[in-house]
Amino acid sequence: MGELKELISQRKIRQRLEGLGEEITRDYQHIEDPLVCICVLKGATIFFSDLIREIKRDVEIDFVRLSSYGDATSPSDRVNFTKDIEMSIKNRHVLIIEDIVDTGATIAYLKKVLLARGPASVRICALIHKVERRALEVDIDYFGFKVEKGFLVGYGLDCAERYRNLKGIYELV
Repeated sequence: MGELKELISQRKIRQRLEGLGEEITRDYQHIEDPLVCICVLKGATIFFSDLIREIKRDVEIDFVRLSSYGDATSPSDRVNFTKDIEMSIKNRHVLIIEDIVDTGATIAYLKKVLLARGPASVRICALIHKVERRALEVDIDYFGFKVEKGFLVGYGLDCAERYRNLKGIYELV
């Protein structure tokens, strides 16, 4: 399928998770209700699980499933929304946790859908802030790593459902 070149080690991911947890905890210290953390399935599950344990405040979790990739290695123009959240987010502070923001289409669509439900705020946290193919300007409030280009796998990121279980992040070359 291709050669794997390590870009981000497991140790660097762990260190960055601690920093992200501190930033998020600090930024949401003023709210009384639990922070609603929404995981974008499937890619963000590993990042999401590790990150929410670094947030030192009450959180509630929910899940959505969207896709703009399918089995391909380049994004399609269409976003598929196949699983919705199950809780009300009206007047709640929401943090979307995503694996990678690439073109911006998927996360822009999700943010638009969630904002229509009347939350107090919606912020975005992405493991990878990738700028190579950005088609829509999207504000990423928190991100683990900025990567200019390349097809990335590992730590939840996949290629045709493979490589999610790798502990680091690799470029598939």
